Amino acid sequence: MTVLIENKQSRVAVDDRLIKIAERIVDAAFLKEGFPYGYEVGVALVDNMTIAALNSEYRGVDAATDVLSFAMLEGEEYLDLNEDEEAIVGDVVISMDKVAEQAAEYGHSCQREFAYLLLHGVLHLLGYTHDGEEDTRRMRKREEEILEGLGLTR
Repeated sequence: MTVLIENKQSRVAVDDRLIKIAERIVDAAFLKEGFPYGYEVGVALVDNMTIAALNSEYRGVDAATDVLSFAMLEGEEYLDLNEDEEAIVGDVVISMDKVAEQAAEYGHSCQREFAYLLLHGVLHLLGYTHDGEEDTRRMRKREEEILEGLGLTR
């Protein structure tokens, strides 16, 4: 299992603890979903300006958002494999500016906010949506199950 983390911002500190949280979150999500293959997931940590540009380009929304997911498995018949023969599942982009802002707004730690946003993005890679009430309820339930299992509750 491979989690490729690239820190492309300098405003919010990214330490080994945050990297370990990222690896735990990704592994827990794939385990909980019973993903039948080894996997590779990319995680890019960016600032608000970078994520706003991506949000505009890919979603047509001219504003910063907290997390974007770019799935490689949507409707694919075959899996793209890396050199270790792991399925390349996709990429999650997280605004670390939003992590800090939302942690303060919701009254919890940056680690907890980061964990939630990463998990949310990974679940999108695995096919979860929040397009309707039932989909949203299903996704929120899975998020809470995984976060509770890792001791990362509010």
